Amino acid sequence: MRTKEMYTLKIILSLALVTALGCGNDSSTNSTQAAQKKGAAPEITIKNKSEKKISLKVTFVEIGSVNCIPCKMMQPVMKEVESKYGDQVKVVFYDVWTAEGRPYGQQYGIRVIPTQVFLDASGKEYFRHEGFFPFEQLEQVLKKGGVE
Repeated sequence: MRTKEMYTLKIILSLALVTALGCGNDSSTNSTQAAQKKGAAPEITIKNKSEKKISLKVTFVEIGSVNCIPCKMMQPVMKEVESKYGDQVKVVFYDVWTAEGRPYGQQYGIRVIPTQVFLDASGKEYFRHEGFFPFEQLEQVLKKGGVE
């Protein structure tokens, strides 16, 4: 009976070890992921209806969760930014309460959600805000980044 218990314990420990090793970070990244980890804004050029090329001036990174009440309040604000300034501002949302979004909370050093991070055209952070951010105040930050 003692041998059977030892065998079961070894199997459980082996499975725990394999699981722990398998949950490590994936070291393979593509160029977009590498650029984001460095804090760079994605390089995006868009053609508007007149086929004129438009370069984005600001990347607005919203870090929160779809299950957080103040974060839910930011959803209409993000939509308004996209509709009013979509040709100049790239809006990115990361849900840090998910496995996919969690690394971005660490990357940006988030203490509370929601947090808004604003990156200029070169990918450098020029402003950060924690908590709900009303559109009128957020719009002033966009204008500081060159949005017209």
